[in-house]
Amino acid sequence: MGKIASLERPQSNISEAYRSIRTGIEFSNLDKGLKVICIASSKKDEGKSTVVANLAVNFAKIDKKVLLIDGDLRNPTTNRLFDLANTNGIVDILLGKKNLNDCIKKTKQENLYILTGGVIPPNPSEVLASQKMSEFIKSIRSEYDYIFIDAPPIGIVSDAAIISLYSDGVIFVVGSNEVDKNLAKLAKERLESVNANILGVILNKFKADINNEYYSYDYYGQDDTKNKKRKRK
Repeated sequence: MGKIASLERPQSNISEAYRSIRTGIEFSNLDKGLKVICIASSKKDEGKSTVVANLAVNFAKIDKKVLLIDGDLRNPTTNRLFDLANTNGIVDILLGKKNLNDCIKKTKQENLYILTGGVIPPNPSEVLASQKMSEFIKSIRSEYDYIFIDAPPIGIVSDAAIISLYSDGVIFVVGSNEVDKNLAKLAKERLESVNANILGVILNKFKADINNEYYSYDYYGQDDTKNKKRKRK
């Protein structure tokens, strides 16, 4: 679990950056009732799954009951980050083979629970867009303070846009010096085309000259982008 700095290195600069992002999300949630949050990116390898894992850990650390769902049914990653088996996951629930209690996995972080993808379906988009999926998310909303959904890259498939339809908001992850700006713009437009509530952007993998660490995970919300201001964490 070396990639989950908030668990393995809680005093590091990276962990502090995630705590700052958590605070930003909390302030953006004042009186808004944001509970189900989708984490998206424009392409693979921007660090989206690592970001959502660290965010989930940080919210759990402040006594929030958190569920992290692996919504990337094509290439599930969450189970590997937490050293869990990708068995008895959300697909098994939707197929009626298992119930939620059979599939929820505990972590060593108190208050944090994982729901892996489970069996990989031949039609991931159809599964995510199904009425059963929407009803499932509605049915568990009251059980958790926050539900984070790790979505597939939106610049490649439509799955993230589908997930955003039953999410309260979307956080967009951008890999510093990695993603083409036109692809990032296209991904943002796809989210906007389904009226997704984009909460903000995390600039990931920004390398600062502090202990040679990737630590500056900048976060800025919609109001910041309009004013062309950015908060450096």
